[in-house]
Amino acid sequence: MEMPQSSTTENVRRYSSAIFAAIAALFLYKLLAPALDGQNPYHTAWAAVVFSAWYCGVGPSLFVILLDLIGIWYWFLPPAGSFQLANPRADIFGMLGFVVFSGLIVALGESHRRSLAKSRFAEEQLRRAQAELEQKVHERTTELRMANDNLRELSSHLQQLRDDERKQIARELHDSVGQLLAGLSMNIATVQSQSHKLDSAAARAVSENSAIVQQIGKEIRTISHLLHPPLLDAAGLASALRWYIDGFSERSHIKVDFEIPAEFRRLSDDMEIAIFRLVQECLTNIHRHSGSDSAKITIREDDRNVVVEIQDAGKGISLEKQLELSSGRTGVGFRGMRERLRQFGGDLDIHSDNKGTLVKARLPLQPAESSNLDEARAS
Repeated sequence: MEMPQSSTTENVRRYSSAIFAAIAALFLYKLLAPALDGQNPYHTAWAAVVFSAWYCGVGPSLFVILLDLIGIWYWFLPPAGSFQLANPRADIFGMLGFVVFSGLIVALGESHRRSLAKSRFAEEQLRRAQAELEQKVHERTTELRMANDNLRELSSHLQQLRDDERKQIARELHDSVGQLLAGLSMNIATVQSQSHKLDSAAARAVSENSAIVQQIGKEIRTISHLLHPPLLDAAGLASALRWYIDGFSERSHIKVDFEIPAEFRRLSDDMEIAIFRLVQECLTNIHRHSGSDSAKITIREDDRNVVVEIQDAGKGISLEKQLELSSGRTGVGFRGMRERLRQFGGDLDIHSDNKGTLVKARLPLQPAESSNLDEARAS
């Protein structure tokens, strides 16, 4: 079975380093021999053994021991340049001591190498586990982002369906029920023209029916316009809001100041209905919860953004409630408003204290969209 190329290269590197260390140790001792006076020729060999034991492994270390032992025996033990020994007993004990202590060094080095290898293996396993965890977190985050995007897309689609349904119901009320009431009103008018032939009770009933039909017609027109104001399509946001605010003030007895530039540009249909619903929801909340007898609505264009501010002078929103509204845990109306604004890249801020509440919405204007709207308006 052939060894992998990387393993073969690593073995060559380890043995080459060990051989170089052994030869360097012999050469260094030869340079230091005059200063050491030929005493203890194993000094430099220990360094080669330590280096090999720590960095090259057991095999290269044993090879270094054998190579240095042969080299010291041949070159540095008297008589030099021969394998004969002038003092066999002392020299053999010296060589045995070198071999034994070198073996201990190799054992310690191998223990260190294995400990280091285990530590590196554990670190590698930890890195792999961390990488797998990060990959799983990334996958889950991607799935969560996709789920959120799908949820926002579904919410946007539901908002669009609800607006379309409101528009359809408003049209049906105007075209169907309104026409039926108009016919009923004409029939009652015919009967009312002959009321002198009826007794007083019947004539009074006819007159009351005529008033009731007129009131029903008025209520149906109001409901139809609240579901989808026709002025929004015909005249734009400013006219539709003025009509709604006037009706709201009349019904709720809350004075509302409305400020909008005289030449406020036409926006996209979706953005205009979003702003209209925002104002509608805020005024409804003011009427139901704030206790304020006045409100102020300001719409302006600021740095390529449409800014809508609705402010009241009521009792405000508690801090706990504000935190819940900010986190989106409660407040169906505010969640719906935020979802509408998010479709356009907009945002919604709520500031409240005991002096009142300010709701501020910002919707970015797209340059291409704005120019197209201006061209459509001009044509």
